[in-house]
Amino acid sequence: MSHLQKLEPEIISCTKCSRLNNWCKQVALEKKAAYRDEDYWGKPVTGFGDEEAQIVVVGLAPGAHGANRTGRVFTGDRSGDWLFRAMHRAGLANQPESARRGDGLKLKNAWVTVAVKCAPPLNKPTPAERKKCAPFLRRELEMLSRAKVIVCLGGIAYQAMCSELGVSPRPKFGHGVQVAAGGYTLLCSYHPSQQNTFTKKLTEPMLDKIFTDAVALTN
Repeated sequence: MSHLQKLEPEIISCTKCSRLNNWCKQVALEKKAAYRDEDYWGKPVTGFGDEEAQIVVVGLAPGAHGANRTGRVFTGDRSGDWLFRAMHRAGLANQPESARRGDGLKLKNAWVTVAVKCAPPLNKPTPAERKKCAPFLRRELEMLSRAKVIVCLGGIAYQAMCSELGVSPRPKFGHGVQVAAGGYTLLCSYHPSQQNTFTKKLTEPMLDKIFTDAVALTN
């Protein structure tokens, strides 16, 4: 068993943030009408992918009816649909879909994770919750010894990585911004949330460019 595999049960059993634990369970009980016949995961969610990855993708947190339902980050919601389509086009995923755990999705040279492991109400973890969860992200990075590029999906993921790597002052977040830090290149992208994709703040060509650049930076 690898170090990352040993970390998984520790993340899943974490109860440091009662507000987040309770919210995950509440959502799992109440469910969304479209998923009323499904069993929700309702617990913290771990990262997944290629343990030899050079590219690490960091998002904010599990979606309430996405990863909090399926038990795999960016799986079962539209954000994940956008993400894995782009990763598939970049040669980092074997398929463009992310419907559920066990659906055959495999990542190559990429690891996908989140800064906060529990789904937060309104997608807004508190600073204290983010701080309590930070050691898990730190340990993931330590175990991903070949990582070179960290794709930060959204401002909070970027803030988390800058804090973790001691970047101060922190350059302003923006789509396509690159920051050298702690032996990594941080590559910023707008989050593929419905708010950003519906309004065209983030388009598929824009997201494709992020992963084209990420792959180029590993060469």
